[in-house]
Amino acid sequence: MKIYTKEELIRKLLEIRDMGWIPNARPGNQGGVGNTLEDLLGIEENNLPLPNASEWELKAQRANQSSLTTLFHMEPSPRALKFVPAILLPKYGWKHEEAGKKYPENEMSFRQTINAVSRTDRGFGIVIDYEKRKILVSFDYRAVDLSKHKEWLESVKERAGLGELNPQPYWGFDDLHHKAATKLLNCFYIKADGKKEDGREYYHYKEIYMLETFDFDKFLNALAKGIILIDFDARTGHNHGTKFRMRQDRLPDLYKKVTVIAK
Repeated sequence: MKIYTKEELIRKLLEIRDMGWIPNARPGNQGGVGNTLEDLLGIEENNLPLPNASEWELKAQRANQSSLTTLFHMEPSPRALKFVPAILLPKYGWKHEEAGKKYPENEMSFRQTINAVSRTDRGFGIVIDYEKRKILVSFDYRAVDLSKHKEWLESVKERAGLGELNPQPYWGFDDLHHKAATKLLNCFYIKADGKKEDGREYYHYKEIYMLETFDFDKFLNALAKGIILIDFDARTGHNHGTKFRMRQDRLPDLYKKVTVIAK
């Protein structure tokens, strides 16, 4: 595997920019824009081999898309409860759309992308408790869209009641700070244009930023403004993991120093 100094990596990224349109190296892979860049750099997935390798991440995404950028995975506390598969799925889940087809008849689903600004149509959201230094998952039955989910809410009433989640899953500020700082301390952030020709996808890696010194206060501020969201994706047979995700183009907001290498 190729090992780079920071200066060598910048030169290589500029070379890749100057190559123009590059075919997707992983057709059918949702993360093709990042995987193709990793292949061009000769590095393994999610492993940026700089002298201080653990302190740098590589993030690539397509420009002008509404898709969210995954920052990291982190299950809520108390982790011993295995909250998502043990509580959220059986007590607040709903029948999976592929139940009885791709999956068993009793397959349940719990998929929600929640934020601190507004509730989902099933009543879930985030509450930031600055005094207790926790980010809490919250449920409010009054926010449920009854035109869509009346039967589901009745089933929740029977399974769990209509009060607040008890106990509430949460992430402590200190644990979250450690996880985020480990994954995002410094970052090379690359944005690519995309196009399709003859059924094949191509990328042009155009914008390159060097983001230095992750700032947890900015992270909390982004959470409070709904710029960072929390994504649950679980079904009876598999928990795909709980992800902290960020709206397009906002990653530089989390850093104290932003250096534009190419734009």
